[in-house]
Amino acid sequence: MKRKLAMLMTGLLTISMLGGCGNSANTDSIADTSATDTAAANEQSTGQSDTSTQTASSGSAALTIAWWGNQTRNERTQQVLDLYSSANEGITFDGQFAEWADYWTKLATASAGHTLPDIIQMDYSYLEQYVSNGLLVDLTPYIEDGTIDVSNISDNALDPGRVGDGLYAINAGVNVPTVVYNKTLLDENGITINDNMTLEEFYAVCRDVYEKTGYKTDVFYGNGADYLGYVMRGEGTHLYGEDGKLQATEDELKKFFDIYETGMAEGWMCDPSIYAERTIGTPEQMPLVYGSSPATMSWCSFTWSNSLASLRNAAPEGVELAITTWPSANPTASNYLKPSMFFCITTDSANPDESAAFINYWTNDVEANKILLGERGIPISSAVADGISELMDANQQDAADFINNVVTPNSSTIDAPMPEGAAEVTQMVNQLVEKVCYGEVTAAEAANQLYTQGSAALEK
Repeated sequence: MKRKLAMLMTGLLTISMLGGCGNSANTDSIADTSATDTAAANEQSTGQSDTSTQTASSGSAALTIAWWGNQTRNERTQQVLDLYSSANEGITFDGQFAEWADYWTKLATASAGHTLPDIIQMDYSYLEQYVSNGLLVDLTPYIEDGTIDVSNISDNALDPGRVGDGLYAINAGVNVPTVVYNKTLLDENGITINDNMTLEEFYAVCRDVYEKTGYKTDVFYGNGADYLGYVMRGEGTHLYGEDGKLQATEDELKKFFDIYETGMAEGWMCDPSIYAERTIGTPEQMPLVYGSSPATMSWCSFTWSNSLASLRNAAPEGVELAITTWPSANPTASNYLKPSMFFCITTDSANPDESAAFINYWTNDVEANKILLGERGIPISSAVADGISELMDANQQDAADFINNVVTPNSSTIDAPMPEGAAEVTQMVNQLVEKVCYGEVTAAEAANQLYTQGSAALEK
């Protein structure tokens, strides 16, 4: 167990960015605390929460809850915490949030000291690792006794939270891989984007945009592991096999690095130097909406459907942003529906029953979701989705339409969560993409290193 915890901490401390659906926060407040510090923080917590939930918690508890997210997410989450506390006397919250990369570093530190928050926001990529290290509570008993109501939730929405025979995570919303692009720029130059582009079609668009406008292409620089898996699905394989080892071959891995090598050689890929003073993954700092000239900006951003609102809010006045799918050799094989993120109860929690009651509220209470309005993805409860549909703004409606009508009919089953040791592979991907972009290694050399070193990391 100690070895596994050490591996988890090492992997998470070294990772820079993982996609997944992660939006970065503008502030950082997850505390690195000892057990004593955590107890003191709980006693001083000031968050509050619920209203008309039918499964309100009883008794008193000071709950800690941690998440990553942008400022919009932070504000809406805190409002729901306040709402819950107002209707559940004695329940208070210490809401803790951080940027994506810092979030996982701090959770790793807390897990080593057994001071994890009661409730944590979890990414699909890390779920299996946290379960295998005994850090999460199986929620099955809470579903069986009715504490967490799943009567309006489909099995497809619940299944991603299962590991083995247990259900360890409740899906916070549906999310899909999304390219957000500058429709105004492309329309002005007579360039059309088709959904479900192949890689060759994507190359053609990148060349056309660069030739006509000077704007370059941003392809998940510093956060490419999710897109690597997507490209591999399009090649008819998977990055990881059921045995937890690399399934993709060197030749297949090269197809991913070819994108960066080709873009840099032809000039249409964003130069890596523009990211030096940006927080990678923060919507407001993505080259799509941030920069001083076409040389430092991009016509697109590879992201997730729940980032649409943040990017539109950050876009320059008069710029319309639209969405399409990530490109691959076979988009239907590559596309998938992803849990945007989960909520889990940690085994360090002293208040698991109260935590389960709150997760139920978050999932099933319409009034709470009228505040959240699908910011973390389309709600998994059909009753909640119906209850807030008329209140969703244009961004949520566009994302829902994209998920339901573009991706869902052209998608395949999501891959299993990443295996033990995958955090090291993710770090390698980001480092090798950087080396390819700087011309330090070729696409073939990067593929060889990833296959060789990645396989070794997974064998540890």
